[in-house]
Amino acid sequence: MFKPFFLSRRWWPWSIAGSILILYATWYRVSLDVRVNEWFGGFYDMVQAALGKPGSASLPEFWRQLTTFAELAMLYVTIAVVLEFFIKHFIFRWRQAMNDHYMAHWEQLRSIEGAAQRVQEDTMRFARIMEGLGVEFMRSLMTLAAFLPILWTLSEKVTELPWIGPVPHAMVWVAILSAMSGTVLLAAVGFKLPGLEFHNQRVEAAYRKELVYGEDDPARADPPTVARLFGDVRRNYFRLFFHYLYFDVAKWSYLQFSVLIPLIALAPTVVAGVITLGVMQQITRAFERVEGSFQFLVLSWGTIVELISVYKRLRAFERQIGAQPATPAETPGAA
Repeated sequence: MFKPFFLSRRWWPWSIAGSILILYATWYRVSLDVRVNEWFGGFYDMVQAALGKPGSASLPEFWRQLTTFAELAMLYVTIAVVLEFFIKHFIFRWRQAMNDHYMAHWEQLRSIEGAAQRVQEDTMRFARIMEGLGVEFMRSLMTLAAFLPILWTLSEKVTELPWIGPVPHAMVWVAILSAMSGTVLLAAVGFKLPGLEFHNQRVEAAYRKELVYGEDDPARADPPTVARLFGDVRRNYFRLFFHYLYFDVAKWSYLQFSVLIPLIALAPTVVAGVITLGVMQQITRAFERVEGSFQFLVLSWGTIVELISVYKRLRAFERQIGAQPATPAETPGAA
């Protein structure tokens, strides 16, 4: 899945140079987000001063602050749109490299169950998932690198935590603890999902293959066989629905509660009145960015499950390259 694209000289202009460009543009977007976070501090301090003492802020100063935000926002939108357009081309070239690699070994692969589906659909799904998941992972790492020092510094203004008392750089530890708790929780309740997703692709492939054979052979795709194969699909989907039910309960309950965590942690500091509204906005925004970066697995668990199932299918597919014996799961009719 990676060698045909990243280790092929033909694709180096896209795989190597393209990766560098994506990394740089992603970092630049994160740096713009940092500047917006700084803008929030100054703007809300000005608002607090204006509301507390009429005449302390002028209308031109207010417009100047909004103009600064508009300039940053327009630059951010432009970079985001151009980057997303480039990433789509980057990912499709990756899919093309995989497709060319598999088709070059088609004679060794054609006997594997669902070979056509794996070359066409699984490479497409792998590319689509990597487009969203891979870029979001890089963005999370860069956001963490940019905002963690900011939150570390801003946390010095937090006097104490509820029920605990003074803790140095408290908000950083709260963000880490909150994200780790959510990650462990969802990993525990969702450990069955990758296997179910993988099995789901197998029963879908078996059903699809019988229907394709039935297009050309009247003896295939007879009602009893189709009913049995679709029954396997139905049974596996209902199992998936059940397991996703309690997984979604845990996921959305955690995400809704996590919105309150920074406010709870800041409660003693806010009540003591030792920070301004602008500083509070900076702290909560930086906290959300840091916690969101640590929550990458939480927010992307469903997509990661799908990626694992696709990866397992393509790895089983690739083991046949090199004339290695097929495992029972790879032989025709195994599904």
